[in-house]
Amino acid sequence: MQVFADDGTRIDANVDGVQGAHAVVLIHGFPLARGIWDAQRAPLARNHFVITPDLRGFGKSGVPEGPYLMETLASDVAVLLDALGVRRASLAGHSMGGYVALAFARMFSERVARLALVPSRLGADTPEQAAARRALADVAERERSIEPVIGAYVPRLLAPDTPSQAPEVARRAYDVARGTSPRGAAAALRGMALRAPSEDIAEDLDVAVLMLAGGCDQTIPMQEAHEIAARFPQGRLVVCQRSGHLPMLEEPDCVSAALEEWLRDEPR
Repeated sequence: MQVFADDGTRIDANVDGVQGAHAVVLIHGFPLARGIWDAQRAPLARNHFVITPDLRGFGKSGVPEGPYLMETLASDVAVLLDALGVRRASLAGHSMGGYVALAFARMFSERVARLALVPSRLGADTPEQAAARRALADVAERERSIEPVIGAYVPRLLAPDTPSQAPEVARRAYDVARGTSPRGAAAALRGMALRAPSEDIAEDLDVAVLMLAGGCDQTIPMQEAHEIAARFPQGRLVVCQRSGHLPMLEEPDCVSAALEEWLRDEPR
């Protein structure tokens, strides 16, 4: 389905399951698209209404001028939910998608039934990290190519052993990333560099929160994953031991099972 954001940007999404059942929004990370969630859609749709958007700048959605602030991306999700008649939903966000879910929780807390970070982090970029994102955005735009972004990000999304032990998973990650436009990637990089820290949201968000970590994640160390889960009043950590930063591709059954258990927690 397609909806149009407040500024006219087209937002494209998959919708699965039965409308009227509890809604679950699966939000992809960077520099990816909704296809990373393909293995989770059918299992979750058996009992839920599953909404899987392409964020602006990615996949089949429109690619307007940036930067794409996390608040803008969260507002796009709200527009999508409004169009579907969904008042309250459970949100699962991967990496940048987690930043979007956290921004949504800040802006629309009454609409959040549960939150899952699959995985993601709470802190803002350091000045050095923000500068690196802006520099990479400049390169992508100057070269009009997504390849510099893929080279900087995708190898670190995968567990070190994934390319040799599961080459089809690595190929899938690269294929999805290659569908991203340089312009969209640059706008999202600049938006991530501007994002606010979210530790305050964690302490106030009293819903079931799942931190789903990869045991071989090269981006979020296990100690940080434990600390993130502990920040939330109802936080819980689940680890997919063989995964890096892409557990929905590297261990899809682990992710689907963890999300189904998370969804069994009754929302308050």
